[in-house]
Amino acid sequence: MVVYGVALLAFCMLVGVFLGDLLGKLIGVDANVGGIGIAMLLLILIANKRTQFFEINSITKSGINFWSAMYIPIVVAMAAKQNVFAALSGGWMAVTAGTLTVVISFLMIPLLYRLNNRE
Repeated sequence: MVVYGVALLAFCMLVGVFLGDLLGKLIGVDANVGGIGIAMLLLILIANKRTQFFEINSITKSGINFWSAMYIPIVVAMAAKQNVFAALSGGWMAVTAGTLTVVISFLMIPLLYRLNNRE
């Protein structure tokens, strides 16, 4: 059912925003730090988790897959409203951190590909 996908998405979003706000307070920033990323990772982990106590039937799985696929455009839309000019005027640290993150992510692709093929 699509309803379970919505419930799971809402749960992950709430937990991610809470943890992002908590992380921001811990490092002394009055902002959500990584809450959306935490929610995305949590959604991926829960949607792919299978144990003897947590088995998902095919109808529920299709609802979760639908909302998992919808989550990426939602995150892109949320990120698009952020003020890029404020980040750039904040200094080169923001530009350097963003660039470094993208480069490291691209460098991780071959490693993850090899790890996946090894299994």
